[in-house]
Amino acid sequence: MLDTATGRPLRADARRNYERILAAAREAFATHGASASLEGIARQASVGSATLHRHFPSRRSLLEAVFHDRVEVLCAKAQELAEESEPGAALFSWLRDLNAYAADSRGLAASLLHDGRGTDFLQRNDGCEMMIATAVGELLHQAQQACAVRPGVRAEDLLTLVNAISLATECHDDNAQAGRLLDIAIDGMRLHECDRVDTTRETPCCIDHERC
Repeated sequence: MLDTATGRPLRADARRNYERILAAAREAFATHGASASLEGIARQASVGSATLHRHFPSRRSLLEAVFHDRVEVLCAKAQELAEESEPGAALFSWLRDLNAYAADSRGLAASLLHDGRGTDFLQRNDGCEMMIATAVGELLHQAQQACAVRPGVRAEDLLTLVNAISLATECHDDNAQAGRLLDIAIDGMRLHECDRVDTTRETPCCIDHERC
């Protein structure tokens, strides 16, 4: 593990402090949003403010570390779902995970991007945007190959959708509305029997449209 500030490997004691700070920051940002007190995070981690700032010279560097860590967990979950579930179910389950994460982050992503300085961080080859785009792209491709999702849906559409839901519901005290909105969107992107096409005949697979 490298020190965020110096880029050098951390000693064992410094690594423990680093992990405690990250754990405290995740909890604080989830509860209080991106403006959570850094001094409060240091107290929760049982370290001094100087130790926190040695590892994370700015609020922004701490936000980036927390954001990246949680996105890695999300993308690992995407791989698990792809291996264990049907393609459509895997995509929809992961979108719900992403939607819940966006709601729980309480402005975390927006705080990184609001002034445009977050672009380089998110678009690095190992950045969060790249990891999420890759995960959703792979799940979507598999779902469309399995005729579970409409062919016109794109990965960027799904990410824009989740972001829009997050922005629209960020002032609510719970995530219930965000979940309902995503469920409505998921129902709209499903490929139903009456929409499926026999590619050998280019005719609808389901002839009885009234039944569909």
